Amino acid sequence: MRVADLKGSYDAIFSLGDLCLAAMKLEKFELRPYAGPLDWMATYDLSQVNRLLRNRFAHFMEYNNLYVEKKVSDQLYLVRDTYYDFQSNHDFFTHNNFPPNLEAYPTVKAKYDRRVQRFMEKAHTSRNILFIRTEGSFEQAKELQEVLSGLVRHDFRVLLINHTSVSGIVELDWPLDKVCSILMPDADKWMGNDHLWSQILNGIHLTSS
Repeated sequence: MRVADLKGSYDAIFSLGDLCLAAMKLEKFELRPYAGPLDWMATYDLSQVNRLLRNRFAHFMEYNNLYVEKKVSDQLYLVRDTYYDFQSNHDFFTHNNFPPNLEAYPTVKAKYDRRVQRFMEKAHTSRNILFIRTEGSFEQAKELQEVLSGLVRHDFRVLLINHTSVSGIVELDWPLDKVCSILMPDADKWMGNDHLWSQILNGIHLTSS
């Protein structure tokens, strides 16, 4: 699948990690009307994301699986979900959490439960969904396609972006019907590739519903 094959309208667009980058770019280009479950988490291993989706989010962010790794700023703690090996550093604030106890957990869990419920509803009802993931191998992408085929009721596409030492967009011809795999420059990937994101996302729209 090529970038040109992604163009069109979608009922929903979700980031599948691995960091906040895809969610930030979707928001910048006005394609993110609501948050997804993985928007602000570090999910470095796509295989674990596949496992999460295969499990329909079972055991995601359960209290007994959370471990406070460190304080990342005056305001926030880095908290690991040990069941899926995910990390959160946007949810647990220092003013209302006192490790090892996370007093704000009920509020955080309720937020994620709402995002998961929306994600699952969109997977069931949307005619066409686009998922965007940064970083992943061919084998992981193949597994992701298989998992999403069992999760999404109707049609979907996946844009997989790996960052490496290239000077622009490089399209890869992976033999996967639902996955468009590309390379983008890794130098200053957070701020330096907006013109490339614009090129990719141009022609991609959300339906009004």
